Order: sequence, then structure tokens, then C-alpha cells
Amino acid sequence: MLASLTPPITLKLELDVLLLGVTFLGLLTRLGGIQFPKAAVFDEVYYGQLVSLYVKQIFFIDESGPPLGHMVLALGAYLGGFDGNFAWNRIGAEYPSNVPVWNLRVIPALAGALCVPLGYLLVVELGYSHHTAFVASLLLLMENSLIVQSRFMLLESVLIFFLLLAMVSYLRFYKAPQCSSAGWAWLVLSGFACGSAVGVKYMGLFTYLLLLGLASVHMWQLIGDRNLSTGVVLVQGAGRLLALVLIPVLLYLGFFYVHLTLLYRSGPHDQMMSSAFQASLEGGLARITQGQPLEVAYGSQVTLRSLSSKPVPCWLHSHKANYPIRYENGRGSSHQQQVTCYPFKDVNNWWIIKDPGRQNLGVSSPPRPVRHGDIVQLLHGMTSRFLNTALAGPFKKSCASAFVLIHRCVLQDIANRESERDIWKTILSEVRLVHVNTSAVLKLSGASLPDWGFRQLEVVGEKIYKGYQQSALWNVEEHRYGRTEEQKEREVELQSPTQTDVSRNLSFMARFMELQWKMLTVKSEDSEHKYSSSPLEWITMDTNIAYWLHPSNNAQIHLIGNLVTWVLANIALAGYGLLTLIYLLRRRRKIEDIPEASWDQVVQAGIVCAGGWAVNYLPFFMMEKTLFLYHYLPALTFQILIIPILLEHLYIHVLRNQFQRQVFGGVVLAVLCLVFLVYHIFSPITYGYPELSSDQLSGLRWRESWDILLRKR
Repeated sequence: MLASLTPPITLKLELDVLLLGVTFLGLLTRLGGIQFPKAAVFDEVYYGQLVSLYVKQIFFIDESGPPLGHMVLALGAYLGGFDGNFAWNRIGAEYPSNVPVWNLRVIPALAGALCVPLGYLLVVELGYSHHTAFVASLLLLMENSLIVQSRFMLLESVLIFFLLLAMVSYLRFYKAPQCSSAGWAWLVLSGFACGSAVGVKYMGLFTYLLLLGLASVHMWQLIGDRNLSTGVVLVQGAGRLLALVLIPVLLYLGFFYVHLTLLYRSGPHDQMMSSAFQASLEGGLARITQGQPLEVAYGSQVTLRSLSSKPVPCWLHSHKANYPIRYENGRGSSHQQQVTCYPFKDVNNWWIIKDPGRQNLGVSSPPRPVRHGDIVQLLHGMTSRFLNTALAGPFKKSCASAFVLIHRCVLQDIANRESERDIWKTILSEVRLVHVNTSAVLKLSGASLPDWGFRQLEVVGEKIYKGYQQSALWNVEEHRYGRTEEQKEREVELQSPTQTDVSRNLSFMARFMELQWKMLTVKSEDSEHKYSSSPLEWITMDTNIAYWLHPSNNAQIHLIGNLVTWVLANIALAGYGLLTLIYLLRRRRKIEDIPEASWDQVVQAGIVCAGGWAVNYLPFFMMEKTLFLYHYLPALTFQILIIPILLEHLYIHVLRNQFQRQVFGGVVLAVLCLVFLVYHIFSPITYGYPELSSDQLSGLRWRESWDILLRKR
């Protein structure tokens, strides 16, 4: 009797068959056969080098972007058991058995596959039908360029995944009931996705700012809603601030914390960093400086490194060679011993800190530390000549580039001192050296001296000092307490290895700030590349990139998009802009062609999709770097979504009768078939198989500017 009164347990399960279908197809087109080719494909050569450094935990600097993307690729390598031993020196190099090809490529491929259902969900969250979302996902699914970029160890697919996830999650939050747990969960996920997008590539910052702008507009609307209490408004504002600002910032810092924790060994890019940063790494400078004195004293033997790394890191240097009697421009010189900045470790980089009031060159017992403002002389260790300013240098007047025996410098300023009598510390102190008589500041000019100066870097004495300049700051890198007074014994002492581990005093934030500054300011030399292109060429796909060519036959892979989709995307973007402008003008005239809800839908879709295209495309016009077609793919993804959105709007609000709509539906179906046909035609150079004949490859050159490779038999 009691059992009959117990309500049955029911389970309600809703499945979006269309979503499941496009997800499966996305996985199939992106993940299928990603082991082919088993050779380095285009930028895999670049990213592979970074992955090997991660695996070996060797420090490096990559100015192209933050570390998350590289760590994601390194995660795949780690899970595949990669030992980091591969040269990564040329495109097409065959991978040996120790390189887990599938593991290296699976994460970008999975991210690219999930972009297809995310495109579907984004269109649905913008308020459009599932059929429209299905068309959007099909266009993304059959976009050859997105497929190619997803199937290799590259980062664009990972970036696009986080951009779409951030937008979908935020729109889910916006449509959820206010203050619901599900809504807050979507908002937090959006914040994580925003932080991750910026963590993969700096271009993600622009979409993040777009999303912040959209969230700010929505928050402004909430503030004006009198139906909501002040408490609810404050909670909504605080929640957005926490999830969309604080979480991304903490996440970004977290990526660098993991990055710096993993890469604790000295590496090829150490010289770009400060002495303190280098000393925080295992090996390298840390091995040299371990056990050396912390406090600089009178009699200390030191090497002085310029804080500026432009054009290259270097140390204050002298040698037994004088300036010419006259420079090339006819001006006379001091004809005294040369002072330069030398970019290599050398015994001639050693200097002795001497007390001008005493003759002894050794450190007393106990040592007398040098403090901020103390007057010192700098004696060159190997030649026993004092640093001084000259009348003129080869490039500038008032150039400090000579030695005499009587003049002296003053330790005028420890720039990062904690007190007015702070002690000059090894590695940690940033010091300005100012000549007493002329007030000239010792500074690295960055210019290279002529052949008589052995092409070393010029050091000058600048009388007009212009505030904080890294080129006028120096720090003691190697340091020992000198004990001998005799020149010959001192020369032997200077050539022996140095012996306070001051390196561990550098905090994470200090290392983060230095690394971030280097990434933003140190630029690699831009060079023309065969496949580099300008942003104007991307819109019409006037360029392509040959990613891989089989060493013995015509099998090859190219970054070429689906031309039909690219043309449709351009038409849709222009049409959407024109339609929005017409609506704006007519609404200004108090003529409302569509309901208010539909207008809001048009505006929001324009902000997300057209805005997403703009913020991921237009900034490239202001960038001075080598650009490639793949830089356009995030913008293209948002642009493609405009196509079905515009089609639905025309179908509902412009076409007036059933016959027009039927014809329109038939045209859309025919266009989708054409998109599939183009996808199929170009699939051999999207996937690299099957091999095509030279005639077939020639037939794929739909634009004269495309570089399709033909192997002569």
C-alpha cells in the first residue's frame, strides 16, 4: 500500500542531436589522422623548440606571447613521454620514434574540433534558431584553413577555442536568472576563458576588452533598472568585477608563476635578463656567483653590467688599445686607453673599487662597505688605469671614453636604494656613476665603435642626464674581495674563478615584472618571409602558406581557406553593416521596421560577431611584425558566424511571402553544397593526402597569387 504511494523516480534527458552531430564531425575532421605527416610542419619547428626547452626545464624568452599556449603544447609532449631531444631545425624534418607526434598535436586538434560546437552554441545564445546555428557550425566545420591550423602543433585553434568559450559562457550568464548558482558558474567560466585567451596570445586581449565592454553596457542597464534593489545591483557589479577582472588577472599571474617554476635552469636567453634574474636560475651565472660577497667594499674586484640590454647585454670593459689621435670626422681625441662595453665575459671586464684617500687596493679587515653617495675611483684590474672622462668621443661631444691616473668618479646614486646611506650590493643594487668634476653620467650609448675599437659598444659620459635610463645604470655581477697589492699577483687573482647566494632574494613578482617587460620591449629582428603577407591580402585570401611538402612526391599541405566561405563572409559583413545603418537611420526618423526585441538582437549579434571580427583584425594594421595568413583566423571565425545570422534575419524580417522563403531556402541549401564541394576539392592539400598529380595541383591554383608547389618528375 505504501509502495504504491511512492512517486516514481523520473529522469529527464534532453539531447540536441544537431549539436552532437556537429561535435562528432568536428572531432572527425580535426583529429582523424593527425599523425600524418610524421614530419615538422611549418611553425611546428618554432613551437617545438620551446616545447623541448619546457621538457628540459630550461629558461627562455618568447616575445610572441604569454606562456599558457606553450605550456599546453608542452603538456601534450609530457604526457607522450617526450624527452626534448630533437633538433627542430627545418620544416619537413622527419620525426624519430622518440617524438610523440599524436600527443604533440592532439590538444590543438581537440580545441579546433570543439570550436565547431562552440560556434553553434554562440549563435543559439545570441537568440537565433538551432537551424541557423547548425548552418554556422557547418560553415566552421568545412573551413579548410581552420582544419589545417587545428591539426598541427600550433596555437590559433587554442586561442579561438577560449575566445568562443568566453563569449558563450558570458551570454549564458546574461540569460540566466539573476543571482542563480548556474549563472554565477557561467560567469566564472567566462572569466577563466578570458584569462586563458590572453594567456595563449596577446591578441586575445582585444576580444577580452570587447567582452568587458559588453558586460559594462549590461551593468549600466542593470543600474538603471528601478525594479532591482541596491543590494542586488551591488552584488551583480561585484560579481562581474570579481569574475571578469580579478580572476583573469590572477590567472595571468598564475601562468607566469608556473612558467617560472618549471623553467628553473639556465638557458640560451639568460643574457637578456638582469644579473639578479640570471642568478635565480640553476647553473649559468648562479654557478659563478654562488658564495661571492654581498656588500661591495673598498678594494672589491667587480664586473659592471649595463642594465640596458639594447642592442645586447654587455659589461664595462677596457683593454690595451688607445683611441686614435683623430677620429674619422677630423676631431681630435684624448688618445688615451679605450673604455667600451663588451658583450662577452672577459678578464678585461674586471675593475677595482678604490678609496681615493688611500693607496691600498685590497679589502681591509673588516671590509669597509661602499655606501650611496661615497666617492670612489674605478681602477681597471688588468691595466691599472683609472676611469675618467675625455674631451670628445668618436660620435658625441662630452664622451666619457678614456683613462687618466688622477681623476675620480662618485657613486652618486643607488637608484633602487632603501635608505640614503644604503650599501652598494652585489647584483641587487642599480648604480649610477657620475664624474665629480664634470657631473657626466657613465652611460652606454648603444653605438658600435669602428674597427679601431674592435666593433665594441661605445660608452659615453652624458652631462645632461634625463631621469631614469637603464643605459645609465650598472650593477655588480661578479664580485670578489681583493687581497693582494701587487700587480702580477692581482692579475692572477682576477683570472681565478669567483666564489652569498644573493639570487634567492628575487621575488616572483620581481621576476614576473622583469620578464613581462622584456617580452613587451625586446623585439626579434623582423625579416621578410616568403609567405608573409599584409592584412589587406587576408580579406580576399590573396595569399597562402605552404606548410609541408613530401620529400619525394607531390603530397603537400597548404593553409588555404574555403574560398566560397570567405566570399560569403565578406558579403555578409558588408550586408550586416549596411542593414544596421539603414535601421539606425530609419529609427532616427521614428520608423521601426522590426520589433524592439529583434533590434536588440541585431545590435548584440553585431557587437559579438562584427565586433569580434574587428578587434581580431584591425589591430594588425598597427603592428610592426612579420604577419601571416593564420593571424586572420580568429577574426574569420567571428566573421563566418555573421553569415547564418544575416540569413535568418532576411528570412524572417525581409522576405514577405512563402514562395520567396522557399526559393531562399533552396539557394541556401545550394550554397552549402557548394561550400562542401570546395572543401572536398581542396581536402588533399588540407590533409596532405591523397597525393595529386601536377595537373591536378595546377587546377587548384584558383588565384594567381597562390603558391602551389609542383615537383618536377
